[in-house]
This record gives sequence, structure tokens and C-alpha cells, in this order.
Amino acid sequence: MEKGIVPQCARCKSKECRDGKDCFSQTPRHKPLYYDGVAKLHQAASAVEARYYGKETRLGEIVLLAKELGYQKIGLAFCIGLSEEARIIESILSKHFEVVSVCCKVSGIDKRDFALQQISSQNDEVMCNPAGQAQLLNEAETQFNVICGLCVGHDAIFARLSNAPVTTLIAKDRVLAHNPAAAIYCQYVRKHFDKNT
Repeated sequence: MEKGIVPQCARCKSKECRDGKDCFSQTPRHKPLYYDGVAKLHQAASAVEARYYGKETRLGEIVLLAKELGYQKIGLAFCIGLSEEARIIESILSKHFEVVSVCCKVSGIDKRDFALQQISSQNDEVMCNPAGQAQLLNEAETQFNVICGLCVGHDAIFARLSNAPVTTLIAKDRVLAHNPAAAIYCQYVRKHFDKNT
């Protein structure tokens, strides 16, 4: 980013960019980002948005996007706590694609091997292994990977190490039944963030 430009778009009330305004004079720098490596993905994403806007669920859009791109092999990286959801997702996706699914606890690595903090020091705990999930899906040569409930941070590791493009179907939120947007929509939950913790 050019020196001196610090976007604060979340604070903008007018959002004139929707009407074509280039607030930061960045169009000449940004347009080339959509050539080559991401052009096909971008075109497919825009096609799905245009054809199915407000008509399809996120899971439906994932299927449509993967079909638009001609993908045949989909990866599913899921949290063990969402095993039942993963089973259902896999059964739906497998009607259209070959699905390779990998649980977060794959390889059974003890947290103590990396001196990781445990939820309970009384128990043996196996760590989440997002790097291993990514590696296994890379080796399986998946073309598109779907995250189902990986922990905050673990999802970032997985996305960083995945060779294939990654999308999130379920964002983990243990408190809000995996609906993190509820923290924004519900004033009672939002008050929690007013505290100095």
C-alpha cells in the first residue's frame, strides 16, 4: 500500500465506491490483481453471485462455484466437534464431487509435544492439526477446500498452507451455535464487548 493510505472503510457512511468512486486512487494498482492466477476464480465467483443472488444458501453456492470452475475433487477440513455436520456436508458434496475429508485431530499429536496450553491440565489432550489437514489435502490434490468449524487461528493456518483455494462454510462459535454474526445482531451479546477485558 502506498505510504499514507490507511483505509477506514468500515467507518465510511456514504460508500461511494458502490457508485464507482476510487476513494484512494488505487484502481490502476488493483485491476492487475485480477489477471492470471485469480482471474478464473473471480469470474466464476461473479457469475454465481449474478445468477443466484439471494436464491441459494452458502452450501449451494459452494457447489455451484465448484461446478462453474469444473472442479471434481473437493477437500473438507472439519473440526471433530462438528463431525455430524461434516458427515452431512460430505454426503451432499459427494453427490457432485469426489470429497476428501480430514478431521482436525488427524495424527493424534499430543499438545505437550509443542508445550501448548491445555483446556484442562487434568487430561491428556490432542492438539488440532490444521497444518496436517492442509498437507493431506494438498497431497490428495484437492482443487477447492471447504472449512467446517476450524478454531480461530487454526483456520488461518489451514488457509495459509492450503495449495487449493479455501472457503469457509461454518465458522466456529462455541457460544453462539456457530453463528458468529449473532454477536453483532444481538445487543445483549454486543454489550459483552463494551467491557474492558
